[in-house]
Amino acid sequence: MIKIICVGKIKEKYLNDFIDDYKTRINAYHKIEIIELKDSNIEIESKEILNKLNEKDFNILLDIKGKKYDSIEFSKLIDNTFSNSYGTITFIIGASNGVTEEVKNKCNLRLSFSDMTFPHGVFRGMLLEQIYRSFKILNNESYHK
Repeated sequence: MIKIICVGKIKEKYLNDFIDDYKTRINAYHKIEIIELKDSNIEIESKEILNKLNEKDFNILLDIKGKKYDSIEFSKLIDNTFSNSYGTITFIIGASNGVTEEVKNKCNLRLSFSDMTFPHGVFRGMLLEQIYRSFKILNNESYHK
């Protein structure tokens, strides 16, 4: 299973449509769940994230200071993670103020898409698109380029 834990709701219909489209596409390959947490402050948000994390899962924090992968490397990360007996990959998207050190320490990997900052809803869609692209790559299906 793939879980995405994120702080905040997406209010814009066009972004929700974008996100729902890729969520549907991913479901053809793998079960996916998006867990939205309420905006608050960094301590409360981080506590809620920690309540949703399972230490048996492979937890990936989306972090501007994290490691960067290209799409092929990202698909290999997903494949290797599932091959190494992790039943679930959990992606964590914190709010604009980030997460506490405790959340960072509970993660197996910190992943960065860019040194740039993106709107939350756009980034959520980008993450889903890259997950979908990974499954297309892993199944040798056209889409990647």
